[in-house]
Amino acid sequence: MSDIVNGLGRATAYGALGLVLLILGIVLVDLLTPGKLGRQIWEERNRNAAVLLSSALLGIGGIVFTSIWTTYEDFGKGLVSTACFGLLGLVMMALAFLVVDLVTPGRLGATLVEPEPHPAVWVTASCNLAVSAIVSASIA
Repeated sequence: MSDIVNGLGRATAYGALGLVLLILGIVLVDLLTPGKLGRQIWEERNRNAAVLLSSALLGIGGIVFTSIWTTYEDFGKGLVSTACFGLLGLVMMALAFLVVDLVTPGRLGATLVEPEPHPAVWVTASCNLAVSAIVSASIA
């Protein structure tokens, strides 16, 4: 029975950490794009913004999953490792966004929240997922 209680405690801690990292991902995408992200997605039904945010959330989720799956035997060390790799993923996604912005015409953030579907959102979403895959692979 103590194994179950111990497992529930660990799952709660990792789950809370994962939620914090996902919230940071939402804040990061909101900072990189003009306007309010929530309004763009839920009120204006902007598909570009939704795809961009979804890719960031899937990417962070993948990093957190991989970090937990390959975690250290020591719970504290595993939790810190998951936090560090999750934050690294967020930083790397932001840097990749800025690089794509530099090498493409116009302002990427503004392009990604245009009301009409834009192919740049797929490039940026793919970049988010590629960065998260790279960070995830570095964990194992």
